[in-house]
Amino acid sequence: MSTETAAKADAEEIYTFKDEDIARARDIVGVYHAVRKREQFSRASPDIMRAFARGYGDDNPLFVDEDYGLDTRWGAQIAPPMINIAVTKDLLADPIPKEQRRPPFRGIHVFVSGSTTDWYRPVFDGDIIYSFEGFDKVELKESEFAGRSLLVTRIHVQFNQRAEIVQIQRVLTIHTERHESKKRKKYDTIERATYTPEEIAAIDEIYAAEQRRGAEPRYWEDVQVGESLPTMAKGPLTVTDMVVFHSGGYGFAPYTPCTGRLWHQNRQRIGAFYIPNEQGVPDVAQRIHWDAEYARSIGLPASYDYGMMRDCWLTHVLTDWIGDDGWIDSMSSQMRRFNYLGDTHTFTGEVVGKRVEDTRHLVDIEFRGTSQRDEVTCPATATVSLPSREAGLATLRKPPAELEAIAAQMIKRHGELRAAKRAGQV
Repeated sequence: MSTETAAKADAEEIYTFKDEDIARARDIVGVYHAVRKREQFSRASPDIMRAFARGYGDDNPLFVDEDYGLDTRWGAQIAPPMINIAVTKDLLADPIPKEQRRPPFRGIHVFVSGSTTDWYRPVFDGDIIYSFEGFDKVELKESEFAGRSLLVTRIHVQFNQRAEIVQIQRVLTIHTERHESKKRKKYDTIERATYTPEEIAAIDEIYAAEQRRGAEPRYWEDVQVGESLPTMAKGPLTVTDMVVFHSGGYGFAPYTPCTGRLWHQNRQRIGAFYIPNEQGVPDVAQRIHWDAEYARSIGLPASYDYGMMRDCWLTHVLTDWIGDDGWIDSMSSQMRRFNYLGDTHTFTGEVVGKRVEDTRHLVDIEFRGTSQRDEVTCPATATVSLPSREAGLATLRKPPAELEAIAAQMIKRHGELRAAKRAGQV
C-alpha cells in the first residue's frame, strides 16, 4: 500500500465511542490518582513565570519582574494565575489498578468547553508544583449536530512541595466522534476574518488604552455594583500566537508533541494521537490548532485556539483590574464558540455584587470575550478578594482539608518511593 493510500485509509477510518470506555469513565468518578506526567516545567522560577505570562500577552511586572514583587504585599515575584498548565512535576506513585485507569477513547476528538478554578495560595520562585486528578462528573448526551458526546468534568488539584494546595481546577471536556462534525457540516457558513489597515488601527487603539491597576490599591469600599471593567483586546489570533503560547510553557502533557527521535518514540507510545497529514506523515491531532487544512478536513473552517488560552486571557482581565493587592478567589468560564485564526476578541465586564464573607471582602464579576462577529465565545464569572480600607489586606480562603490530606499522603508516598529507588529497592 502506498503512503498516499495508507493515509487515505486512515483518514476514512470511523471512530465511535466504545460502551466499555463510557462505563469505565463512570466507574472512576471520585477516584484520585497522582499525576505522573511532567508538564513543560516542574519548578517555578523568575524566567518561567515571565515566559508564561508573556506567552498569553501579559506584561504585569508582578509576574514578569523578579524585583518588582519585593515591594508588594507578596514580598516576591509571583506566578500568573494559570501557571498550572505549564508547571507540574511528576509524582512517584504506586501503579494504577487496571480497573481504575482512564479509558483511551481512541480516535475520539476532545474539546475543552469550560473550567472552574479556585485559587488558594501564590506560587513563588522555587516552588515545585505537583498534582492529583480524577473524574468529577461524567454525562452522556445525544446532539443533533455532533451525534453522541460525552461530557467529562476532570478535577485537577495542584499543590506545592509542602503539600499546600495552591489551586483546584475543574475542566469540562466534550468528547465527540470526529466523523460526525465532518458529516453534519455545522460550520460551513463561517467565513475567516480579514482586516483592512483601518480595522487594525481600531484594534491598536484598544491596546493603547489598556491600563493595569498595579501598585494603587483597589479598595473594596470604592467598588460600586454596576461599574464596568476596562475593555481589553486579544487578537487577531495568529499561528504565531499559538507558537508563543507553547514556547511560554503550555506543554500539553501527556501528549507532549515533540520532534526527531522523540517524535518516533512518542508515536510508539500513543499512535492514535498521530494522524497522517496530506503528505502521509504522521502528525499530532493537536495540529488542529495551527493546521488549517487538517481543521477543514474534520468540518471546521479554520484552526482555532485552546480553551486554556482564553482562560489565561480572562485572568489577565481580572489581574489588571484588581491590582497588586487583590486576589482572584475563583473563576468559571465557558467556551461556547470556537476562536478561529484571524478572530479578534474584546473583553468587557461589570461588577454584579459585593459582600463580606468571613474575613474576605469579595466582589462578584460577570465578564466575557466577544469576537468580531459579535459572538460571545467565552462568558465568565469571577469572585475577587480586595483590600479593605477598614479591615486591611485582601485575605485568601483555606483549601479543603480533606484534599490537603490526600496531597500530604501523596507527598509522603512520593518520598518513600524516591528513597527506595535511591536504595536500589525498586
